[in-house]
Amino acid sequence: MITAYLWTTPNGYKVAIALEEMGLDYKITWVNIGAGEQHAPDYLRISPNAKIPAIVDHHTGISLMESGAILQYLAEKSGKFVGETAQDRWAVTQWLHWQMGGLGPMMGQANHFRGLKEKVPYGETRYRNETARLFGVLDNQLEGRDYIAGDYSIADMAAVAWAGMAPMMEDERLTACTNVMAWIERNVARPATARAIALSPG
Repeated sequence: MITAYLWTTPNGYKVAIALEEMGLDYKITWVNIGAGEQHAPDYLRISPNAKIPAIVDHHTGISLMESGAILQYLAEKSGKFVGETAQDRWAVTQWLHWQMGGLGPMMGQANHFRGLKEKVPYGETRYRNETARLFGVLDNQLEGRDYIAGDYSIADMAAVAWAGMAPMMEDERLTACTNVMAWIERNVARPATARAIALSPG
């Protein structure tokens, strides 16, 4: 059994997607980050950085924070969605790190500045432009491919949780990336991914 500590954010959903797609036995403990529950002492023992997601694998005794590390751990545990050959595995790994270091942080900052009541034009422009650039990179990668690194993988699970926010970003440059939009639809049509997306604290 795996306990997944999640909230309704892209980083939370990417782990939920992995757990569902891999068919692993899990339960969710929702950590309400708006209420500051991520700073509770018990949670900090699992996630010292006071962020979600985190997991505890009760079979192995391993606990992890950071969504990228969690996805790699779950892929290794299940033997799924990480590539068959060394070349495949490294292709998946590089695109997973691309999401972790680029798409997620840049979209997060763009959304932050977009939502400010008192606008900071430089910040909003900077992160919107970088998000649009990264969507272009992803659109090019998906040309002629159904999934980012060939077969469906943890790279897709990681990136789609963020890229799926494109409509709310109110930036036509994102939704104009037709390969990305079609790839999002392929992802959300997967039954396990759809189940993960439907999860909520209730």
